[in-house]
Amino acid sequence: MNKLTGSTGNQNTQELIIEGAGCASCVSKIETALKNINGVDSAEMNFALRTVSIVGNVGPNVLIKAIETIGYNAKSASDRSDNDLLDEKELADRKYYTRLIRQVWIALGLGVPLMIYSIFGGPMTVETSLERGVWLFIGVLCAGIMYFAGKHFYIGAWKSLVNHSANMDTLIALGTGTAWIYSMVVVFFPMALPEMARHVYFEATAMIIGLINLGLALEVKARGRTSEAIKRLIGLQAKTARVVRDEKEIDIAIELVLLNDIVRVRPGEKIPVDGIVTQGHSSIDESMLTGEPMPVEKATGDTIVAGTLNKTGSILFKATRVGKDTALAQIIKMVKRAQNSKPPIGRLADVISAYFVPVVMIIAIVSALVWLNFGPEPTLAFAVVSATTVLIIACPCALGLATPMSVMVGVGKAAEAGVLIRNGEALQAASKITTMILDKTGTITEGAPKVTDIIVVDESYTEQYILTVAAGIERGSEHPLAQAIVDSAIEQNIELESTADFQAIAGHGVTATYHGQRLLFGNQTLMLKNNVVLNEVVAKAQKLADEAKTPMYLAIDNKLAAIIAVSDPIKQDSVEAINRLQANGIRVVMLTGDNKVTANAVAKEVGITEVFAEVLPEEKSNKVAELQAQGEIVGMTGDGINDAPALALANVGFAIGTGTDVAIESADITLMRGSLHGLADAIAVSKATLRNIKQNLLGAFIYNAAGIPFAAGILYPFFGLLLSPVIAGAAMAFSSLTVVSNANRLRFFKPQDH
Repeated sequence: MNKLTGSTGNQNTQELIIEGAGCASCVSKIETALKNINGVDSAEMNFALRTVSIVGNVGPNVLIKAIETIGYNAKSASDRSDNDLLDEKELADRKYYTRLIRQVWIALGLGVPLMIYSIFGGPMTVETSLERGVWLFIGVLCAGIMYFAGKHFYIGAWKSLVNHSANMDTLIALGTGTAWIYSMVVVFFPMALPEMARHVYFEATAMIIGLINLGLALEVKARGRTSEAIKRLIGLQAKTARVVRDEKEIDIAIELVLLNDIVRVRPGEKIPVDGIVTQGHSSIDESMLTGEPMPVEKATGDTIVAGTLNKTGSILFKATRVGKDTALAQIIKMVKRAQNSKPPIGRLADVISAYFVPVVMIIAIVSALVWLNFGPEPTLAFAVVSATTVLIIACPCALGLATPMSVMVGVGKAAEAGVLIRNGEALQAASKITTMILDKTGTITEGAPKVTDIIVVDESYTEQYILTVAAGIERGSEHPLAQAIVDSAIEQNIELESTADFQAIAGHGVTATYHGQRLLFGNQTLMLKNNVVLNEVVAKAQKLADEAKTPMYLAIDNKLAAIIAVSDPIKQDSVEAINRLQANGIRVVMLTGDNKVTANAVAKEVGITEVFAEVLPEEKSNKVAELQAQGEIVGMTGDGINDAPALALANVGFAIGTGTDVAIESADITLMRGSLHGLADAIAVSKATLRNIKQNLLGAFIYNAAGIPFAAGILYPFFGLLLSPVIAGAAMAFSSLTVVSNANRLRFFKPQDH
């Protein structure tokens, strides 16, 4: 059917919990069914979590009906809080695990004794009436096991058959069902078969069901660990808040906090919602969100973020974002969305697995026919064993888990380091970056000018007096350099005094009067115009300029008194972070609108050799395109707003954000802290995750591809070996566990070491 594209005007994202999805081939069927609904723009299933995320403007009932039509069950997850969903999922997983373990005991309770009996030489054939009676009893027990311990496989297979498709359940049901039916034929009609073919395989049916259930149970257990990042983020949310209402402080549930409520937070308590401090002073531990270890000082007027920890003082703040609008809620949403998304390499696995099951069924039939026509006696028994083994060993469970398990752990690991990855495409692309473009202001540098040097020329004045005079002149100016001088005076507890006769001279500086003294404060041109003697001081000023500082001359009564230098200081760890990028073979380029002298000075200090200076914002995207034309995979780092065109055009856009900024929504990857180490961390996590996915996919593909010929009996003509269906069942079950365990290795990965 042709799908009509839904309107994107009212797009929303919904999440469904899927029940009954058994393997990777289910993923493609479910996604296709949802994408065929009018109004659905995209649908991505996370096989590891058994959830599907749908973007569009279709009601949940329509989506659930589409899922049920193809043989699965679904329920909406969008109308519940993350906390409730997590609790519900953990409870469901515990119940599912308990049920699977019970089914394992039921199946292996019969299968293991029969297997031991066979290993120690017990006859597994039907020759006498007594043997017929015993094996008939065991066959009935086995049927009970198939019902009580394996019913879900047969129901899943039937639903797939009704919907003209096949999945893992189909393979298991066919394999175990064929072994049981053949064995019952032997019990009821032994004389109709050659003597060598009167072998029963009840132990294979019981053992396969038991072992596959055991593999599923171990997978559920290990799978729970991959959600730890989300659990930790959700655990950051406070359960209650102390609000001030009617001049009384009362504790209420976090859901009841309203915009503009005044909230009290005491030492040791979590910040419940986003807000602005209205009273008090404290240090806030933001490491759980940003990865920044040092607490941040907060005072009146500063913003604070939900989920962070109040360390010292008691503060009052006004709630500015509550509920699902808080930065923490947005981060949880973003991490979940990224964990549900697939990198391109994962979609390849989904496509292959969609065709894999039907192909395996054909191979099983061909294998059986070859044994029937060309195999030794008993041909029928050999045909049944080979077909059953092929069906069981080829179940693509591991294939379906290979990508989502690694993505879940990798995205979570990045979030712990203060790196928010938007989707699977960004995760994969970041691992391939060859060139990283860095904006200067606010990215390499602090983004806020500061006074760096005060050189007193006239020794009759103190450094404090110079700063007092300069701040007095500049206190009324809105220029960033002026603000840096005023801030420096305030930091040193200098009381600001007013000046008189203030006059700004465009492009040169300012003049004013202070306690009867005539003041000149500005550049070299202003000094020369007023006949202020500079002499050797010019060389000092030039040296400051070469260090990316802006020197300003202060003259009192036409005599040079001091030079004050202001610069946008380089972040403490920028040099080390850039070295990390370069050590990993990444070409680092600076792109800035600042002048060439300043840009080159900063670049030299941080070890960057390629600089594009005096570039207008609209020209930045052209530079990205130029580098891409050279064959580079380009990462662009900026503030997420001014650099939007360049961020959008780059292969991966990195935004320096604080968690409350629009940067979270404007880039592929957001660095929650200002440090450029976040770039190296993001790339390291990306590479580790992609490496892990490739290991999982390679293992799963090799396992399935290599296992099928052995299961079909390729070794028999040369060595007389035919793989047992029981061995195939154990191998298939534990292949999934191997993939899950390998993905969980990422939990111990430390990006800062790479």
